[in-house]
Amino acid sequence: MKNTALTHIHEGLGAKMLPFAGYNMPITYEGVNAEHETVRNGVGVFDVSHMGEFFLSGPKALDLIQKVTSNDAATLTVGRAQYSCLPNADGGIVDDLIVYKMAEEKYLLVVNASNIEKDWNWISKHNDLGVEMKNASDDYSLLAIQGPKAVEAMQALTDINLSEIKYYHFEVGNFAGFDDVIISATGYTGSGGFEIYCKNDQAEAIWNKAFEAGKSFGIQPIGLAARDTLRLEMGFCLYGNDINDTTSPLEAGLGWITKFNKDFVNSENLKKQKEEGVTRKLVGFELIERGIPRHDYEIVDKDGNVIGIVTSGTMAPSLNKGIGLGYVTTEHSAVDSEIFIRIRNKDIAAKVVKLPFYKK
Repeated sequence: MKNTALTHIHEGLGAKMLPFAGYNMPITYEGVNAEHETVRNGVGVFDVSHMGEFFLSGPKALDLIQKVTSNDAATLTVGRAQYSCLPNADGGIVDDLIVYKMAEEKYLLVVNASNIEKDWNWISKHNDLGVEMKNASDDYSLLAIQGPKAVEAMQALTDINLSEIKYYHFEVGNFAGFDDVIISATGYTGSGGFEIYCKNDQAEAIWNKAFEAGKSFGIQPIGLAARDTLRLEMGFCLYGNDINDTTSPLEAGLGWITKFNKDFVNSENLKKQKEEGVTRKLVGFELIERGIPRHDYEIVDKDGNVIGIVTSGTMAPSLNKGIGLGYVTTEHSAVDSEIFIRIRNKDIAAKVVKLPFYKK
């Protein structure tokens, strides 16, 4: 099992550590609800150094990215990032990822920890364009400093005006005394803030300086369990749960990152699927009765017929109700549709709702 550059700090803070994607990661410190609340109302820091970083460079770097991703990376300018996915040849998704345009012929792809090797092999397989590829996943640490007080709390650590970094934009500069740090605003929590990409040997000093700067703002370390409840309240997909090798981006509600003004892996079949319509859709739902939906619970109609499956579910700390994402047949996917979640052989009433669940 791999450690991040900060594992010893998490252990010293008494975090509950568990294996995640081959890494020894902090799941909780003081408890999911308290940590969730800290990020919604204040500022918290996640160690997400297990994520993967690939650098693609050269005159054909954009061509390769256009070939393997569903979104249109040609619209990116330097300093902007884009959410996208890697479609597979069978209509599913290899991974979802974020593409950063670092320079005219240089891009950074940030991929999920559990898929680093799979994604690297997939992109390499399609690289017949001579693009220089570097897997820098083991060289970089990544801190997500999230919450409405993040900008104010961290501003003392940099000359870059953090409040001017728009959503899905980034800057490269000095942060906490280190040059060439990537500061991006692609948050996964829905509460504002930013991410810090730095070299492993800088991570501990940056962590310590961030906690020093954020002390008067009530800054706290946050584990991956609260990251999951925060992203679920926003209706953001998690690879392995809500999207995988068998789910199409169109079924998953990711048509907005699937652009047919270019050719990409399996674009013809996905275009056909768009024209013909999908038979199932990923929806958000709220329980009307008490209960907690969980991954793989069956979704049924009023007559008890199975119409789908829960992909993510929790008791939402900000809403104090059971919420979830799941695939249902298209005829049951409209907002306000009545559905039932089968929890321990009991069918609990729920309704399809518009995402996000949490509205600021």
